[in-house]
Amino acid sequence: MTIRIARKTLFLAAALLAATAAQAQQQRPDFSKVEIKTTKLADNFYTLEGQGGTISVLTGPDGVLLVDSQFAPLTEKLVAAIRQVSDKPIRFLVNTHVHGDHVGGNENFAKLGAVIFARQQLRERLEHPAPAADGAPGKPAAPDALPVVTYDDPVTIHLDGENVRLLPIRNAHTDGDTLVSFPQHDILAVGDYFRSVGYPIVDLNNGGSLNGLLEALRVTIERAGPDTKIILGHGPIVGRDAVIAQRDLLIAYRDKVAVLVGQNKTLEEVIAAKITAPTDAQIPLSEQSAERFVKWLYAEVKAAKLKS
Repeated sequence: MTIRIARKTLFLAAALLAATAAQAQQQRPDFSKVEIKTTKLADNFYTLEGQGGTISVLTGPDGVLLVDSQFAPLTEKLVAAIRQVSDKPIRFLVNTHVHGDHVGGNENFAKLGAVIFARQQLRERLEHPAPAADGAPGKPAAPDALPVVTYDDPVTIHLDGENVRLLPIRNAHTDGDTLVSFPQHDILAVGDYFRSVGYPIVDLNNGGSLNGLLEALRVTIERAGPDTKIILGHGPIVGRDAVIAQRDLLIAYRDKVAVLVGQNKTLEEVIAAKITAPTDAQIPLSEQSAERFVKWLYAEVKAAKLKS
């Protein structure tokens, strides 16, 4: 009975967070007005920022490798930006997780000849998407949008003098996350399990979890050196210290919520306590993410307590 109640708590939280995400999706911009910003990190490595998750671009004589594909309406603009730094074919596309602002352009890039790599869990989510916030069935992705190469263990792609490492990250932001390591460049691309804007969040509806997120941050800290550039799905590039700070913040607020849950406080009472006030001024977009962050932590801590 306790486990059943815990699952119900997480299900309700997932539905609530999905509704919040759905509202954000309804506020999509006019893609015709989006401009692509290209940033050079090394002689053959760039990032592309448009709308959605930041794209990593490895170039060289062997061809182009991309990490994530943003939204489908932006593909033409993204390809134009890529052609400014390379005239080689776009050979590989790696998806860091299942969200539409990271995989929306998959079909378009596949039709251009890119082979898509991703976790098996991500492919399954695209084939059998979770229901929408209103309960409507999810729309399966087009066949060409599906990853062709899937994995649940580390994979290496040897390209352009780089040994690109695809490292599974389990049940963190989603259940199909990948950390992409470019060791020769000392670069890590982490998708959305770490972001430098807003408070941390996981997608419970797509298999994310608090413990998995903490483990993902631990792995990233362990792999990062003093000069490592960490490319995030959202927010400026950061270094190892920023990941440490977010891990510590997450643990601190988890523990604060646990104390309140131990006092049998309701979700409304925990939100009213405004526990994030000491750090809100330091967190970009905190006003948009603080309450969502607290709701998520409450759901996870409450479910863990019911299981114990």
